[in-house]
Amino acid sequence: MIMTQVEGVIKRITYHNSENFFTVAKLVTDDSKQELTIVGNMPHLTPGERVSLQGEYTTHKKFGRQFQVDSYEIKLPVTVDGLVKFLSSGFIKGIGPKTADSLVKHFGKEVLDIIEKEPERLKEISGIGEEKAKQIYSGYIEHQQIKDIMVFLQGFGVSPGYALKIYRKFGEQTIQKVSENPYSLARDVFGIGFKTADQIAQKMGVSKESKERTKAAVIYLLEEGTQDGNTYLEREQLIKEMKELEVIPQDIKKILQELVDEKEIVVEDIPELGQLIYSSPFFFAEQGVANRLKKIKEGINQELVTKLDKEVENYHNRQDLTLSPEQQEVLKRVPKTGLMIVTGGPGTGKTTVINCLVDIFERAGHKVMLSAPTGRAAKRMSEATQSEAKTIHRLLEFSHSKGEGSGFQRNQDRPLQCDLLIVDEASMIDTLLMNNLLKAVAPGTRLILVGDIDQLPSVGAGNVLNDIIASKRIPVVRLRTVFRQAKESMVVVNAHRINQGEFPILNKKGKDFFFLPREDPEEVVKTIISLCAKRLPKYNDYNPRDDIQVLAPMRKTVTGVENLNHSLHNVLNPTKKDKPELTFGGRSFRLGDKVMQIKNDYEKDIFNGDTGVIVAIDSEEGSVRVDFGHSKGVSYEGRELDALVHAYAISVHKSQGSEYPVVVIPVTTQHYIMLQRNLLYTAITRAKSLVVLVGTKKALGISISNNKINERNSLLEYRIRALEV
Repeated sequence: MIMTQVEGVIKRITYHNSENFFTVAKLVTDDSKQELTIVGNMPHLTPGERVSLQGEYTTHKKFGRQFQVDSYEIKLPVTVDGLVKFLSSGFIKGIGPKTADSLVKHFGKEVLDIIEKEPERLKEISGIGEEKAKQIYSGYIEHQQIKDIMVFLQGFGVSPGYALKIYRKFGEQTIQKVSENPYSLARDVFGIGFKTADQIAQKMGVSKESKERTKAAVIYLLEEGTQDGNTYLEREQLIKEMKELEVIPQDIKKILQELVDEKEIVVEDIPELGQLIYSSPFFFAEQGVANRLKKIKEGINQELVTKLDKEVENYHNRQDLTLSPEQQEVLKRVPKTGLMIVTGGPGTGKTTVINCLVDIFERAGHKVMLSAPTGRAAKRMSEATQSEAKTIHRLLEFSHSKGEGSGFQRNQDRPLQCDLLIVDEASMIDTLLMNNLLKAVAPGTRLILVGDIDQLPSVGAGNVLNDIIASKRIPVVRLRTVFRQAKESMVVVNAHRINQGEFPILNKKGKDFFFLPREDPEEVVKTIISLCAKRLPKYNDYNPRDDIQVLAPMRKTVTGVENLNHSLHNVLNPTKKDKPELTFGGRSFRLGDKVMQIKNDYEKDIFNGDTGVIVAIDSEEGSVRVDFGHSKGVSYEGRELDALVHAYAISVHKSQGSEYPVVVIPVTTQHYIMLQRNLLYTAITRAKSLVVLVGTKKALGISISNNKINERNSLLEYRIRALEV
């Protein structure tokens, strides 16, 4: 490929993806003064910035001539207009359009030198005090550090998007850390794999036979395995994957032993399976879950059994409560065991069981705690039980502070003080989180795990709830009876039909489950927009933002999350003259926008998947405030906005644990690799009142018939059986 250099000034950002930094922008070139469309992974481009780009000209079949950027360097703006655009872009905290204009008018073209070398002079501007001057100085210095570090990393072939991720991890120590051990990137920076780290290492002159290279490959492949849901890799599989990375494991036994000695991995020989390689945290977590389940099951307080039995008997004698045989079985067995799993599909009365258990234990004078993996699931649980429910992280008092005070504050040394702990949506709990949860269960506390095992498994490694049930060592009650009221809902009926591999009943008059046939993906999008903006609000006065949720199997493609969000945003909450709006990195945030947090932020107490609404925008400060349903809003400034995405459409995985009045689902062969029964079932069971599928019956049929569940490497079932729990 022949590389071409282009220089110019960024005029505007047309599109920016905050997760992978893919950007489309307009550049006014120095040579022709014409607008040029530039595309590529470019974090933190700012209107008004001068840039030097390396890449090649391409022709897009739809958008025409473009410049595909391979690498770029940011050059500081030199014109007055460029300086104002640069300073007001939102990348420097404390500077909005008015402040930027005032700074440039007062200091002229020297403004950047003043910020860097004489920040105390910023107080000459009305409205800028000591704290704000410090904030502006810090923001500018950070921007400069990023620029220098990106130049350093791009010299080793690192893309701008990855360069930013590396900087976010190591900050001003980036150059030192990368120079000392480039392979640490594969372990420490999410999204950067062995190949990228290896590419940097090779350019730095690290030998391909380096022991550090081989160790890095092992650790990376184990980490990749956990991303696929596996807690371990078999030795033969590990070696095969190492060869695919062009890492020749000449003395793999010695390398593995060194990693064992360094406590990075655990090697375990299982007669039936051979040699298994674990990343240490996953080995000890898996082992810990099995051991703790045994203790909880056997550690019941016998003094409570008689008292609880009496309360259960009183419950059965009540005339105002009709329970299914399985629900009665749960109540009957709970007093006599320390641990139980309750599983069932929609309409089978899981919430009723939870309410009964809370009532029984509280009548007996015992303390009950309720929890769920996500904020939305915990909120649903609170609303259904009229009792407080917390996320597992909040229940265990997770702290993100550095040093000894970090991590879960509730554990075996400081357990939860309750007699009964009920955890809903337990299928979402992965191996690491389950281990931490069980650590905090005090001796004598009863634990009830409630969930639907036919939904998608946890995002994290392991298949915990399924493995516990499959072990046949823990009491399990399956709720199978669908109650009469639930049977009237085609959402419930069809969820069970799909789960059993049967085609759903569609478009029954006066019911709540519809299918709209559309062949062309563009028509699918148009139909979904029409449904959300007009047809559904007219049908039953549904609020497009608060009541309707579009769920898509994938992020990419025409009918994927990203394109649907872009289209829905412009229709459901369009730009208006009097509506506050903040543009950051090519994305427009408007008052009233539905947004989602995409990474955990322990300081803000907001977690990946939490959704909220923008309730305030300060264009001058470059900040937005989001209401996540808490007592007060959460503020985002500058680069913090990278953690927010629009949420008019979200992935099915992100919807787990949530419930919406109306769910709209594109079902097309564009999503072929994701057409799976459990994914469709999970999406449908998110709806409380109405489901609308848009697409082809062919794609729907493929989803229903595809019951292949990706196998996950996990030994939890084996460990539970081995302990004779």
